[in-house]
Amino acid sequence: MDAGVTAAMALAVLQPDIVSFAGVAPTLVYMEKEGRVVSLAGLGYWPAATDPARLAAEGDGSNIPEGLLRTVMPAAPATHIEALRRYGTISFEQAATPAMELARGGFAAYPFLCNSIGDALDKYRRWPDSAKIFLPGGRAPRVGELFLQADLARSIGGMIEAERAARGDRDLKLRAAHDFFYRGPIASAVAGYHAQNKGFVAAADLAGFEVPVEASIAAAWRGYEVHSCDVWCQGVTLLETLKIVEDAGFAGLGHNTPAYVHRATEALDLAFSDREAYVGDPKFVQVPTAALLSDAYAASQRARIDERRACGAMPAPGIPPGQARSRGAAALSAPPAATGATAMAPDTIYAAIMDRHGNAYSATLSDSSYDTPVIPGTGMVMSSRGQQSRLAAGHPAQVAPGKRPRLTPSPALAMQDGKPFMCFGTPGGDVQAPAMMQVFLNVTQFGMALQQAIEAPRFSSVNFPNSFPPHEYFPGRMCIEENMAAGVIEEMRALGHEVEVLPRLPAKSGAVCAVMRDPASGLVHAGADPRRECYALAW
Repeated sequence: MDAGVTAAMALAVLQPDIVSFAGVAPTLVYMEKEGRVVSLAGLGYWPAATDPARLAAEGDGSNIPEGLLRTVMPAAPATHIEALRRYGTISFEQAATPAMELARGGFAAYPFLCNSIGDALDKYRRWPDSAKIFLPGGRAPRVGELFLQADLARSIGGMIEAERAARGDRDLKLRAAHDFFYRGPIASAVAGYHAQNKGFVAAADLAGFEVPVEASIAAAWRGYEVHSCDVWCQGVTLLETLKIVEDAGFAGLGHNTPAYVHRATEALDLAFSDREAYVGDPKFVQVPTAALLSDAYAASQRARIDERRACGAMPAPGIPPGQARSRGAAALSAPPAATGATAMAPDTIYAAIMDRHGNAYSATLSDSSYDTPVIPGTGMVMSSRGQQSRLAAGHPAQVAPGKRPRLTPSPALAMQDGKPFMCFGTPGGDVQAPAMMQVFLNVTQFGMALQQAIEAPRFSSVNFPNSFPPHEYFPGRMCIEENMAAGVIEEMRALGHEVEVLPRLPAKSGAVCAVMRDPASGLVHAGADPRRECYALAW
C-alpha cells in the first residue's frame, strides 16, 4: 500500500498534463490481513453553489463548459492520505517526498508530455499561472528539457510540514496533512480564486470533503471474481461485458477471429447502452447494479446478439430483472451522430502494485490541466471531472449540487480462490473497458503471458455517446488497430460494422498496465503497454 500511494503521487507530478495531484484517484485495495477488496471512492462532488442553468448559459447549452466552472472537489489527496491511514505503514512525508523532489528538481520532458502540451498551447495560454508552468518561455517543453513545478513542490512541502508539526499519533499527523489541503492554505487559495472569478467552490465545500471507503462491486466470471469501484464510475461496464461473454460458445471462438471480435464488440455495445441509460452516482440514482451483473440478465443480453449482423446504431438499453426502463433511456437512445475520426481521450494514467505479503493496489489516476486554470500559488488544477456530468434532464449523470459525475477512470482487481490474481487498468476514457476486457481474456481464456496479452492487437467500440464533451456518438462504428490479423477488418465491414482503422501510435486503444500473481508458482508477473511511456518494475 505504501508503494502504491507513493507511485500515485509521483505519477501526478510526472504526467501533469493528464493527471492532477488534486484530481481523481479511484482506488481498489486488497489487504491480506482483512481478506477483502475495498474501494476508496476517489471522486469529488459538485459544490453546493453549482448552478446548472449557469453552466448551460456559459457553455453551448449542451455540454459542461471548459474553465473554472467544471471544478468538482479534488479527491486524490484525501484518497492517498486515507489509504495510508487505513492500510499503510509510512508517513505522508515518506510517501510524498519523491513527488515533491520530482516537482522541485524537475525531470526530463519526454515525447508524450511534450506532444500533449503542444497540442493544447492555446488552451494553456488562457490562464497565466497555467502558462507559467506548462509553457516555460512561452512555448511547449522540448524533449530532454528540464520540466519544473516549483509551486506544486511548495504545496506538497506544506502538507509535509503540517504533518511534521502536528502533535499526537500517526492518525492525527496524517489528518494534519489532509487539513492543510482541505481546510488550510490550499483550500483558502482555491476558495479565494473561485470567489474572485465567480466560481462555485467555497471553503465549506472543501472542508467537508472526506473520501468514502466502501465495498467494491464484483462479477463472478469462470472461477474468477472481478472487482471494480461502484457505479459512480464506469467499471460496471467492464463487468457486464464479461458476464455477457461468459458462455462456453464464446470461449471456443479463438483469439481475434472475426467471430470473436464481432461477438465481443456487440457485447460492449449492449453494456455501454446500459451505461448510458442507468449508470450514475448511486447517492442520487437508483442503479440496478446486481441485476445488471446477474446471470439471468447476461443470458438475455447475450440472446440479443446476432452472429450474422452488427446491431448498427446503439442498441436500446436492456431491461434488467425487476427494473423498469430508465426514465431517460428513451430520450437518450438516439443522440446526434458524429462524423470524422474519433478523438484520443484527453487524460488518465494507471498504477498497480502487489507485494510479498499478498496485498494488492489498483488505482486509475486522472484529470487534465489544459481545460481549467491552475490555482495561483498552488501549482495545481483542481479536478475538472465535472466535464463528465451532463446537462440533459433525466440523464443519470445529470449535474446537481453534491452529486458526482460519472467517472471513466475505473481500476479493476481480479481474485481467484480468494486471493488477488490480477490488478489491471488503463487510461483512455471510454476505451478502458474494451482494452481491459481484452487483456484479461487474453490471459485467462487464451493463456497468454501478461506482456503478450497487453501487446496483442485490440479493438473497441464508439457506438455510444462519448463520456467527454461534446459527447460524440458514431453510430455502428468500431475501431481496430492496424496490425489486427489479416481479414478481420474486411469481415467486420461485411457484418455491417463501420470500421475505423487506428494506428498503434498515437495510442487510441489505451495503455494497459497489469500485475498478476501466478497461483501455481506464486511468482508475480508485471506488464506495461508499449503504446505509451509505461513501465513494469520489480524489487
